[in-house]
Amino acid sequence: MMIFLAAFLPLLLGSGSALTPFDCSDIQNSGETLSGIYAIYPAGDFPVWVYCHIVSDGTVEDNGGWTVIQRRVDGSMNFYQPWNQYKRGFGNVETEYWLGLENMFQLTRNRAYMLRVDLEDFNGRKGYALYSSFSVGAEGDGYKLQVSGFTDGGAGDSLTFHNGLKFTTFDKDQDIDDNNCAKMRLGGFWYRATPCHYTNPNGIYLWGRDATIFGIGNAWYTWENSVAVGMKTISMKIKPVS
Repeated sequence: MMIFLAAFLPLLLGSGSALTPFDCSDIQNSGETLSGIYAIYPAGDFPVWVYCHIVSDGTVEDNGGWTVIQRRVDGSMNFYQPWNQYKRGFGNVETEYWLGLENMFQLTRNRAYMLRVDLEDFNGRKGYALYSSFSVGAEGDGYKLQVSGFTDGGAGDSLTFHNGLKFTTFDKDQDIDDNNCAKMRLGGFWYRATPCHYTNPNGIYLWGRDATIFGIGNAWYTWENSVAVGMKTISMKIKPVS
């Protein structure tokens, strides 16, 4: 099931405001109790399919209601995509996908959000990083990232390094390096300058440790103080600040 399935929404949800949730927290508040694929309306009438993490994982920081904006689970999707794809979103909501920068902007310009990044490696170790504030700016400002308020859930902080940066793809260079970091790191992200990143969640899906080509994998530096370790799963999810 792809992200955009607008033709089916009138049959599933109707057109009333009570049936057009803005994000997954609205879906949870409507009484839904199961995590899964739902339609949200971040820009008004146009529906977007997302994975909603409704069920709590039992931690104090997670009582459900999360909208997943990025997910890697098995390497089935090519994340080395051009600007227009990162802008509008791509992938398979059932497995791996990117929600889209424009959707992230529409969500975070209307509500204050927190971000949680969940990680698991190929040894079964799990951890997370929590940020009390997350937003994505408008396209005219390069979809600039604003993230702050880190709390450690065992993953360490690899994202604050990217705060305040514009988004870069191989065909739209907005990083602050002399070269295009998206081309060098084979992904799309809020890159800085060489070494370009502390995390590269949209890089090549590596099956664990692989240092043969520097920094191209879906790594989270503070996991093992290395950008050569690909994560088995990475998901980025947001929900409104209480």
